[in-house]
Amino acid sequence: MILPILEFLPEEERIDFFKDHMYLSDIQPEMIYKCVKNAQDYGIPSRIAQNNIKDRDNLENFPKLLKNKQYPIYHITNPPYLYLGYIRKHKETKNYFKYFKGQNEGYQDLYQIAMINDLRNDIKNLIYIIPSNFLFGASVSNKFRLDFLNCYKIVKMIIFETRVFEFTGTNICIGFFKRKTSSKNEILEFRGLKIKNDHEIIDKKYVLKPKYKYRTGSEFLEFLEKNKSNNPLSVNYYLLNDEVIKNRGKNQISVIDSNDYFKNEYKEKELYVNDNLKHKIESNILYIQTVDKGSAEGRVGLGIISKDFKVRGIYVSSNTYRTHPIQIFLEPQISIEDQILLKNYFNFVLEHFRKELDSEFLTTYKYSRAEYTRKYLGLTQVRSLIETFPIMNLDNLNKRKLIEAMEKNDFKNILNILKKKK
Repeated sequence: MILPILEFLPEEERIDFFKDHMYLSDIQPEMIYKCVKNAQDYGIPSRIAQNNIKDRDNLENFPKLLKNKQYPIYHITNPPYLYLGYIRKHKETKNYFKYFKGQNEGYQDLYQIAMINDLRNDIKNLIYIIPSNFLFGASVSNKFRLDFLNCYKIVKMIIFETRVFEFTGTNICIGFFKRKTSSKNEILEFRGLKIKNDHEIIDKKYVLKPKYKYRTGSEFLEFLEKNKSNNPLSVNYYLLNDEVIKNRGKNQISVIDSNDYFKNEYKEKELYVNDNLKHKIESNILYIQTVDKGSAEGRVGLGIISKDFKVRGIYVSSNTYRTHPIQIFLEPQISIEDQILLKNYFNFVLEHFRKELDSEFLTTYKYSRAEYTRKYLGLTQVRSLIETFPIMNLDNLNKRKLIEAMEKNDFKNILNILKKKK
């Protein structure tokens, strides 16, 4: 990324410019060797190249020797990405826990450690190639965005929804950051270029608000906040093994096991439960699919268990995973008819905002050769959207009005119904 800058200089000026301006590092010796060889291709002698290209771990400690140089630092980097949740689950990566201790506790990815090191060392200008969930992520990025964007403004962003790197499924963006003159949380505005899967390029203005932790798509968050029902439904997730064990009985009920997936389908099982758990399972017909499958028919949203899986429940035999289908349990109990209305309302609102905001209120899941960029819907968002459904305040007339508004794709009328029935 750095050496091609030399192409813009006359050959006789490259050695002096490299000596005074270019300092490169990596933790892989083989990459250091390759980089030195590349520098030689630009006319930099091996001895000079080796002096400025170092085998060094900049995540562990900042290279303070650079702060003593003649010129201010402009940091251009593609830092390592590795999510803390992945590190916890894999023995070969647990050594990376050391980066998240002490003052770094609460951050969620290695790239965040790199960026916060620059903040602490008062680096004025940054260009970072980072996961696009820096903008779109919720829990993975909320704390970091608040801390980092308190001190930096975004000059511009280039957001890729097409594959950039061969060996990762992570969607990335290139962020240009400039240190603020004073540290304060304020609304940030910048231009962004979004490069889509079909090579369409969208140039748009982004507005990030500290109230919503600088996350994109705040219009959806504002909708959730303004339209929460006065009598919201309570939402619980998962039919857990512990609950099944505590409620064993003689009633046979068919379920799928979300932990037992083979050849593109979940294994069906028979549970034997008491009357109370049988009634609870059968009276809650909905589940949430939190991850896009990659086709128009497989987008995130609420579905009916018996229709999609031909069983009555979704059982979790071991660990819970947010990306598996998850049965939803509602309190107070509402009728099957009202649950179907909830499903239609939930999916309608979700699709409305996906169209209006280009799905930017959702977390980018990972790159795939799908019809569109796959997204993840957080369980907190699921709960908040269900809480806008004013079922406890809707009479039959207003239920019909809600259905008619969805049939006519009349979102404004839905807002009016929510406002009146809040």
